[in-house]
Amino acid sequence: MKKFDLTHYSFKQLMEFDACTRCGECVKWCPTYSEDGHESLQPAEKIRRMKSFIASQYGLRARLFGPKFPADEALEEYSRGVYDCTLCGRCNVVCPVKIDTRPLWLAMREHLVELGHYPEFFDTFRDTVTTKYNISGDNNEDRLIWSENLEQVPEGVKGKEEAEIVYYVGCTPAFYPQSYGIPQATVQVMERAGLDFTMLGGEEWCCGYPLILAGMGDAVKEFVEHNVAAVRRTGARKLVVGCPSCYHTWLHEYPKIMGEPLGFEVQHLSQLLEELITGGDIKLGKFERPVTYHDPCDLGRNSGIYEAPRNVIRSIHGISFTEMEENRRYSRCCGGGGDVAMFNEELVNAVARRRLQQAQATGAQLLLSACQQCERTLMNAVRQEKVRMRVLDIVELVARVMEE
Repeated sequence: MKKFDLTHYSFKQLMEFDACTRCGECVKWCPTYSEDGHESLQPAEKIRRMKSFIASQYGLRARLFGPKFPADEALEEYSRGVYDCTLCGRCNVVCPVKIDTRPLWLAMREHLVELGHYPEFFDTFRDTVTTKYNISGDNNEDRLIWSENLEQVPEGVKGKEEAEIVYYVGCTPAFYPQSYGIPQATVQVMERAGLDFTMLGGEEWCCGYPLILAGMGDAVKEFVEHNVAAVRRTGARKLVVGCPSCYHTWLHEYPKIMGEPLGFEVQHLSQLLEELITGGDIKLGKFERPVTYHDPCDLGRNSGIYEAPRNVIRSIHGISFTEMEENRRYSRCCGGGGDVAMFNEELVNAVARRRLQQAQATGAQLLLSACQQCERTLMNAVRQEKVRMRVLDIVELVARVMEE
């Protein structure tokens, strides 16, 4: 008889299943449930369903009459709720008993992969990433294709063998034209600041984060070992990462997977910009327009970086900065997280529209973020809704207002 294996969950997580009081506080804060309304998306409902599966296998009735493995229909319904989640983490912020929901949802995804109940798309996606070393399926040697549009290509982009800093671009800015502006702006700022930096080019592999989110983290170790070795060969003391998801993975997941310290500092691009501005390495001119800022989930809630991007924005002369109604820990997700964009575009668009409405309410003409995925998702919402608003990453704005 099949066994409902619980080894994917820590003892703490098994306790959290019982800790949920079903108060419903998380329900009204869930961005995907707010737009879809399907019961399986409710955070508390995911926990309730898992508790019922555990009870049918290990509970008193199971002991008296024998264990009962969950039906395929029940697992499919449960899987929908687990995978149509952007993993934004707002449910954890508002949970009165402080259930650490995001790691719990990831453990559920790993379990569902083992059970064979997950979106079929991820089979192809895993093959793509593990053979092409990026999420787009392009030739990985083309990771610097965005630099071809630069008037002058900095020496660091060409790939110095040794440098103080390695700039890790990430898959989306490297291969998706909509995001080319982010690495282009980043290397211009670094060059202007006189930083000794280099890039890995084709030796940069996907950080592995999308596979971890899919519940397929067992395929990531090779990526971790390759990327860490590539950075170490440069002798760099610092790794600068523009993508919040890559940053979170390098900072929190890589040392655990390696079983040792990385040997270099991991810094998000917004933190570097703050340092350069504070230290006088770059000087900014005026930008006299109203702006607002969207907190990326993996930078804010999941990594605790809120002030660095805001300090960068406020350092621009003449700028008028207004916060959205929901910001920092309570910031509403743009919809682009959790791999949901790969198989449920309609849901992503609905979540993004809601966030765009909050941005419009501030009267801003420019919507800023510090994440290429947030920028792409919100930019698509602006175009679909025909809203007169620009969407930029903060590094793109910094590059535009830098003084000679």
